[in-house]
Amino acid sequence: MSTDEAPAPLTALREDWERLLCVVAHPDDLEFGAAAAVARWTGQGKQVVYCMVTSGEAGIDAMSPEECRPVREAEQVESARVVGVDTVDFLGLPDGVLEYGVPLRRAIAGAVRRHRPDVVLTGNFRDTWGGANLNQADHIAVGRAVLDAVRDAGNRWVFTEQLAEGGGSLERWDGVGEVWAFGSPQSTHAVDTTDTFDAGVASLEAHRAYIDGLGWEHFDPREFLEGMARATGQRLGCAFAAPFEVFAMGWGE
Repeated sequence: MSTDEAPAPLTALREDWERLLCVVAHPDDLEFGAAAAVARWTGQGKQVVYCMVTSGEAGIDAMSPEECRPVREAEQVESARVVGVDTVDFLGLPDGVLEYGVPLRRAIAGAVRRHRPDVVLTGNFRDTWGGANLNQADHIAVGRAVLDAVRDAGNRWVFTEQLAEGGGSLERWDGVGEVWAFGSPQSTHAVDTTDTFDAGVASLEAHRAYIDGLGWEHFDPREFLEGMARATGQRLGCAFAAPFEVFAMGWGE
């Protein structure tokens, strides 16, 4: 393919679902582009729940984790409220040192069983964001674990201690049809965020302490988000859009 060839068009995400669970590593992960899509869906009356695997307590260099944790949790709760999300779970795993494995799968499977979504949304877990920008280890671990945890949640013989018959309070859940990874360089789908783009910007702006802590001189949330949204919109045929890689969870799909 010629390097001058235009990127392939994207397919519109299906919207025939009612409940979405968003599982990401840190507060702010969803706000770097997916929040405008969430605002679209809550505006349609869909139920959306956020699940943060960590509280992002290692994310601000000038704050100790103990000081940082409540700040970042509060910013995430406010950021979610801006786009119509009332429920934000914090799983409390350690920020910066997440490892793919059984404990991470167990924690996420519990969230899936608790909230019983039709679709699960996570972040990009490919090695890069496309080009030379390397992804972060926590993002990669969480995204990989989400795919497996969704299947774990539907298996009554996995993490049985979570289930009512094993002494827990949950029921198995095999109702997740797809997992969507936002921002993947292998995205094939997208959703039009033209009408809710401003809400997505406001949602990112709610992470003020985190943004200030990054030390990015002259960082403009709107300008940053417009870059990906406009390029993705061109591939979907609208002004702004959010890109997703789609993983079907059913056999033979």
